[in-house]
Amino acid sequence: MANCNKLFLDFNKDLRPSKTKRGRMKISRENLRDKIRDHFNENHPEYSPHFYIQGSANRLINTQILYKDNTCDLDDGIYFFRDPDVEAKTLQGWVKEAVKDATDTAPQHRRKCIRVIYQDDYHIDLPVYCKKDKDDDSTPPELADKDNGFSPSDPKEFVEWFHDEKDDDKQLVRIVKYLKAWGDKIRNKMPTGLALSVLTAECISCNERDDIALKETLVSIKSKLDRSWKLEMPTVPHDDLFSGYDDDKKDYIIEKLDAFIDDANKALDEPNQLKASNLWRKHLGDRFPKGKDEDTDTKEEALKKKAAILSSNAFVGRDGKVTDDSKAGKPVPDTKNYGGKI
Repeated sequence: MANCNKLFLDFNKDLRPSKTKRGRMKISRENLRDKIRDHFNENHPEYSPHFYIQGSANRLINTQILYKDNTCDLDDGIYFFRDPDVEAKTLQGWVKEAVKDATDTAPQHRRKCIRVIYQDDYHIDLPVYCKKDKDDDSTPPELADKDNGFSPSDPKEFVEWFHDEKDDDKQLVRIVKYLKAWGDKIRNKMPTGLALSVLTAECISCNERDDIALKETLVSIKSKLDRSWKLEMPTVPHDDLFSGYDDDKKDYIIEKLDAFIDDANKALDEPNQLKASNLWRKHLGDRFPKGKDEDTDTKEEALKKKAAILSSNAFVGRDGKVTDDSKAGKPVPDTKNYGGKI
């Protein structure tokens, strides 16, 4: 099989927003925070905003990706440590008013956040929370929802949960990013990044190679969905992330998942790395790197034999073939000719 692990590791790096874009996002985030602080200090001094980066951009999660249209997003939670005396929609509206002139594009008042759009570059979502006692860990914050008022939600708890789920090699982080890239390529009816993150954490099958780990994780996800379409949020509010998925959406996801698994199996069986990489590109997009037009397994085996010779652990059998099995033949004579072709 063609080993595409290095291609996946390169893909993982390419999925990260550039240092320049991350720098612009940081400046924008701080500018928005200043605008919000100033607005509330002047107009609503009884509400003092505090901030917390949540979701994929939080450094303890680190699954933020650059989308195929060269944009990305960041969630910056706004916390007010007091009982609200206005409706959730009103409190969100105050935040929208604070950032109305931040960009040329008017901010969007979405159901669970205010979205500030930096056209063709990135957007920053500003969810709003209230909590009476900052130090009371027994009571979760309440998220403002313009249609449904305030309801329990604890993004900090989710950050800690995901961080605890990560393996030492951070393969979970990479697999989540690969699956988010898959969802971004398809987009229509695909699960959210949050759902893919929870699903991957529940179903991941680690391996020393990312290509094998991804395939095995896809198989595990398919097995889970065959059993049940319930995906419980592991932290408050413990809701079902698949609630509201109708049969049409479920069938669509299964269709895409089956096709991905089928091509992943073919890619792992394909000895030519270029052909294998083209199978991965069908589902991960054109940003996934193309492999070399060669049988990588044969080349790897040849390099191993050469390494064995150079390390004086090689033996020659009666058939003239080199092996690292001491029982198969005689030791290779000492030589200084290390530059010969295999």
